[in-house]
Amino acid sequence: MRGDRLKTTVLSVQLIPNADKALLSSLNAPEDVHSLGIITTDCDDVSYAALDEATKKANCCVVYARSMYAGSSNASTALAGEFIGILGAPDPAEVRSGVNSAVSYIENDAAFYSANNDDSIAYFAHCISRTGSYLSEQAGVPEGTSMAYLIAPPSEAICGIDDALKIADVELKVFYGPPSETNFAGGLLVGEQSACKAACEAFADRVCKIADCPIICEKESTV
Repeated sequence: MRGDRLKTTVLSVQLIPNADKALLSSLNAPEDVHSLGIITTDCDDVSYAALDEATKKANCCVVYARSMYAGSSNASTALAGEFIGILGAPDPAEVRSGVNSAVSYIENDAAFYSANNDDSIAYFAHCISRTGSYLSEQAGVPEGTSMAYLIAPPSEAICGIDDALKIADVELKVFYGPPSETNFAGGLLVGEQSACKAACEAFADRVCKIADCPIICEKESTV
């Protein structure tokens, strides 16, 4: 149903207390990183936000994060899903703390939502009150910046971002043009926290409107 929270499933969590130097070098991990935490899930954007949260809750960093092609419904194996993220830390306790924070965020905070009754159109309109090190680096902004993380199917995302930029006092820092690895699109927008919340609301509203009326007549367009 419209408005339903679409739960992200954590598929695999693995810890490497003392990673091999060759592996750490291949991951371009910082010199003080010795321990790794590996997470796979069936939803990438929720998981990127969760990794960012982990950098705020533990002495860890993101050493690797990628989306799997085509999306979780086309995953190649049972545990591959749509996303892999690797946290690095100086010791096992810190990497475990980071992984636990990420998993908690996935299970209790960030989520995609349904834009229609059969859940066939989903969107991510997530306001982050203050960014951690990972998303700050991605967007080229200082840590602690408020951010609207906006993702939807291609057409919905383009229109939704346009509305968000027009309605809220936010700046588009990263544009994920379609198709992403998972055939979605979106962006990272920054501004005051209230503006980022307004951007999320505008984006979600536009996605839902497109779900209701995917084809409009020329005379009905107001743009």
